[in-house]
Amino acid sequence: MNDARDGVRQVKNSRTLDVGARAGFVASGMLHLLIGYLALRVAFHKSGKNPDQSGALATLAQNGAGKALLIVFVVGFVALALWQLARVFIAAEVKDRFQSGALVVIYLTMGWSALSFARGKGRSSRSTSTDFTATVMKQSGGRWLVAIIGLVIIGVGIYHVQKGIRTRFMEELREHPGTAITWSGRVGYAAKGIALGIVGVLFVVAAAKHRSSHASGLDGALSALQRATGGQLLLTLMGLGLAAFGVYSLARVRFGRV
Repeated sequence: MNDARDGVRQVKNSRTLDVGARAGFVASGMLHLLIGYLALRVAFHKSGKNPDQSGALATLAQNGAGKALLIVFVVGFVALALWQLARVFIAAEVKDRFQSGALVVIYLTMGWSALSFARGKGRSSRSTSTDFTATVMKQSGGRWLVAIIGLVIIGVGIYHVQKGIRTRFMEELREHPGTAITWSGRVGYAAKGIALGIVGVLFVVAAAKHRSSHASGLDGALSALQRATGGQLLLTLMGLGLAAFGVYSLARVRFGRV
């Protein structure tokens, strides 16, 4: 068992995986910057594109250079998934293993989405969420499962907000990145947490009303903000917050602990 863990540590600490994971930080940073930009354009009625991951990927996939960049993103996200998978086996605490396991799924999903758009077969987050929810709710106890998924997403959102407010993200860094990056992390994690919380609420509402169309991803959350009182201001703040998370993610290329 110890030999196996030592082997996993060697892979985790390899130069190849280090470079790949940092490429993943670049991919995450650029995506969040682009999502923030799209959110700001929607807030000021200058764009009809979805202000979410699928909208950002679709924007990049419009030309050959963007598609080539998406392939780099795929490599980066797969590397991040492998890095987190290694942490599943060597982490000392159960909560760290669970968190890393969840991130494996998230990064693989992001990598698959990037590959799909690079191949011209990408789908919007809203369609994916709606189809998934509809399929689940057709099963026995499906509404309860959708509600539970929503509550889990809300919990993840609360965790992100706390991580930002209490600067727990500093544990991800090997050295202090400076005041500007620290505030980018604080604002970015809080904004992402709020957005995830809204996504979770939409899933719970979909389960309560038995309407899969209510379930949505980030685009649905930002649309909900836009429809609220002071929607333009709220969506603007959210766009800036997600862009701040993008800045923090890019800073992890230099300061991140891999």
